[in-house]
Amino acid sequence: MGIIWAIIIGFLAGLIAKWITPGDNKPSGFILTTVLGIIGSVLATVLGQAIGLYGPGDGAGFIASIIGAVIVLMIWGQIARRR
Repeated sequence: MGIIWAIIIGFLAGLIAKWITPGDNKPSGFILTTVLGIIGSVLATVLGQAIGLYGPGDGAGFIASIIGAVIVLMIWGQIARRR
């Protein structure tokens, strides 16, 4: 059930991040949106643990996952613009 929950939260975080972030070079489709949200959540967890917000074994919350997904989208936009 944990994996299904991560996919659902990842999809919602990716959707909200795509809605918040301006620009045209956004990944589209269900799978890419879900992967975007999951990567954003992992990024938020790693950054949160690095600065001491989360302890070992703690995961990022929903808002932090959205922020992580926005960061991933901004990086995606920079890479897509260079091509």
